[in-house]
Order: sequence, then structure tokens, then C-alpha cells
Amino acid sequence: MFLLNHTKELAAGDAALFSDKELALVRARLACLPDFAPTPLHALPGLARATGVGAIHVKDESRRMKLGSFKALGGMYATLSLLLEAAGKALACEPGWHELYHPALRAALASQTVCCATDGNHGRAVAAAARLAGAQAHIFVHAGVSRQRLLAIRQYGARVSIVRGKYDDAVAEARRISAERGWHLVSDTAWPAYERIPARIMQGYTVLLDEALADMAQPPSHVFVQAGVGGLAGALAARLALRFGREQPRLIVVEPQRAACLYASCLAREPVNVDPAQPTVMAMLECYQPSLLAWRILAATAHAFMAVDEETARAAVLCLERPASGDPRVPSSESGAAGLAGLLHAAAEPAMRSAFGLDRHSCVLLIASEGATEPIGQFREPM
Repeated sequence: MFLLNHTKELAAGDAALFSDKELALVRARLACLPDFAPTPLHALPGLARATGVGAIHVKDESRRMKLGSFKALGGMYATLSLLLEAAGKALACEPGWHELYHPALRAALASQTVCCATDGNHGRAVAAAARLAGAQAHIFVHAGVSRQRLLAIRQYGARVSIVRGKYDDAVAEARRISAERGWHLVSDTAWPAYERIPARIMQGYTVLLDEALADMAQPPSHVFVQAGVGGLAGALAARLALRFGREQPRLIVVEPQRAACLYASCLAREPVNVDPAQPTVMAMLECYQPSLLAWRILAATAHAFMAVDEETARAAVLCLERPASGDPRVPSSESGAAGLAGLLHAAAEPAMRSAFGLDRHSCVLLIASEGATEPIGQFREPM
């Protein structure tokens, strides 16, 4: 199922967040961090022939900063921004990112605590950033998060609390506890009066797009990008709209059918929550309430919204894990391959090919947003 969107200009405030000047600062700051380096962009000519398009490029985020997903960019950037601001107030100065190991700065950061809710990857990035800065982290997860993902968070020294319910319940608990204890909340979803930190997170995500565009001989005509609350999709959509204007690539937002809150919002023409359904193999995308900031940007700039089923998600993983025709192997989970699942579904449906303008000349950009963190095609192991 899919819906075409009626695009318009970004709101001025949202456009300012993703300006060249603002994002140059983001890249310069992240470049100060250990293990920061561009991730690979893979061409998949065999898959392009099979799907009837001109070219497919996949940005492989499984190697991002040793954290295994694109979340490292946003989680690291927002968390360290918050912590350095807090330390700056305590020390009456403006510490630079290159000063993270200064003794006075680390002494000021030792008493600071950051927290967030997560399905896995965001919490891992926040915990890693806290450890890098010498601060404390407390991460809230819902009961469906797998054992592997839980251990991956704890290895960075974070305390972890398990919350009954779904991801949105963990978000609510993180909000409550952070307000009660005076912790720094690093949420990747925005709500009224809480957009500054989600905006920082989305700014971090734009780095992967700029890297991909620099490695491509020509700009993409289409970008199929997966969405949970919409942060990654919104960041890419905003950056593409500002960089290319009326010639911007067509960005198609891809969600699981079992958790399609952005699709539902497009249908309603306003942000709406959807009722929890059965778990989806696209575990990192199992979100039932959109981020207001991401929704606002996507409502203005996305070409279309679509939802994919479980089998198509599994098929997309196999296309990347067991490539034909000499294409490189790209390890991914079902969540990480959901953008490809959207392309596979659209390429096989004549009505969708026509609506999206897909043909043998199309150049498609995909984001493999995380590596193969769990066995292919398996649901999360309940805690």
C-alpha cells in the first residue's frame, strides 16, 4: 500500500536546522571523535538489472563508528552536545569537542547523567557517548528488546531499565524519570516543546547522506528510506530538499505494515498514533507514534509513504546477504533492509512503478541502516 504526498516548502525554522552552515559544524564536531570515518557506499548493478532500474547504491552503516548503525551519528552528536553544554555552564566556558579528555572537563561531566528510551541502537549510541565523555547513562527499553541488543547497551557501562509495553511506553517512562531526577533526556522522537534534542539527532544523520552523495557520480533520482518515528527519513528529506530544490530526488518513506504511523499520518494529513499490532521482524521500526519534527518535515517534502509486509522484509535481507550477479554482500537486519524492501515491492507493482516514476534510467539510493545484529528472519527474543 502506498500514498502519494503533496509536497511544499519547508518551514523556515526547519530549513535553518539543515542549512549548509549548520551541518558543516556538525561534521566538524563529529570528526573530532575516535573511530569517526565515512562508511562504504556499494553499487549493486546485478540487483538493479533484476529490479528494472538503472542503478542501485546502498550506504552501509553496519560499520559506523564500531556501533553498527546510523544511530551512532545522531546519538553521539546530541548526547555530547548536551553534555558539553552542561559542563560549559559549570566551568563558565565553552569547551570544544577536541577537549573531551581535558581533566577539568571530565571532572565536571562525571556527575552528569543522560537517559533515553530505545529499541536498541539509539540507546547504544547514547551509552557510548556518555562513556566517552566520562558521564553516566541510564537507558530504558521495552520488554520486547532482544537479549543481544540489551547486552550491547550494557557493555558501555549504562544502567538499563526494562519497561512493560512497547517502545512508546519506554519513551514515556524515560520522560518521567528524567524530569524527576534532573537527568538529560536524549530522545530521538519529538513532541510539543521538545524538539531541540531530536533536531540535533537528525542533524547527525545528515552526515551519511552527504557522504553518499559525494561518492555518487550523479545524484539519485529516488531514495527509499525506512522509518520508525521518522528521524532518519526526515533528516534525509530536509537535506535533499535544501540541496536540490525543485530537482530534489523522490524520497519514499518505508514502514512496516504492522507499525505504519507515518503512513497513517499522511492519510489523515496530521500526526496520528496507530494501535500496537503483532511484533514485526523490522524491530527497530516498531513505533506507533511519529516524531512531530520528523512528521512536519516529511509532510512537506516526502514524495510518498508506503508500508511493506514481513515476507518482503525478509526477502530484502536475503538480497543483501546472498547477492547474485557479482554484487557485494551487505550485512543487514530486516530493519536495516526495509528501504530495499520498499524498492522490491514498488518495482514489482506496475501501478507503484508508474506513481514513483521508476524506470530503467532511475538511480536509487538506499540506506542499510544497521548490520545483521540478529539471525535472519527471527523475531526479537523477549526478555
